[in-house]
Amino acid sequence: MTDTTAPEIPGYKTGTWVLDPSHSEVSFSVRHMMISKVRGAFGLKSATIVAPENPLEAKVTASVDVASVDTKDEGRDTHLRSADFFDVEQYPTLDFVSTGVRVDGGDFLVDGDLTIRGITKPATFELEFGGFGTDPWGNYKAGATAKTVVNREDYGLTWNAALETGGVLVGKDVTITLDLQGSLQA
Repeated sequence: MTDTTAPEIPGYKTGTWVLDPSHSEVSFSVRHMMISKVRGAFGLKSATIVAPENPLEAKVTASVDVASVDTKDEGRDTHLRSADFFDVEQYPTLDFVSTGVRVDGGDFLVDGDLTIRGITKPATFELEFGGFGTDPWGNYKAGATAKTVVNREDYGLTWNAALETGGVLVGKDVTITLDLQGSLQA
């Protein structure tokens, strides 16, 4: 059941939070040959959270640099950057803009529009707060992990290869995980 009551979050402060890229990562995993998973990461270009008094009214925007894709295999990374997959020449970023925040059964969910290859679809990230704290330089920080699963074909990522043993080389479902740390701006 969705709860619309403003939740109490120990350490929560209002204001604008900006991504700390040296302590944040966007990663993904997808089935390979139907027997294992390939994992990779992207570099975050930017992320901002505007946090009002009611956390359920927060606004999130984020942008990922697609050319930074790293699966620890340069040949695969080059293929992922090509028109077969992300087509970074035409679509250099993946973007997310929130449309709402809600609590469902004790879980925080961030709904929004995810744009990949110029195609925008709704996506919901399950959010887990890591907490809040002040670093040794006086910066107030927040940490969180957000996760969603999307069907890559919904975003025009349809390249695949059939396997002789049956099945396909690349699975449809992609798990996207954001490990984020942000700083409250003065």
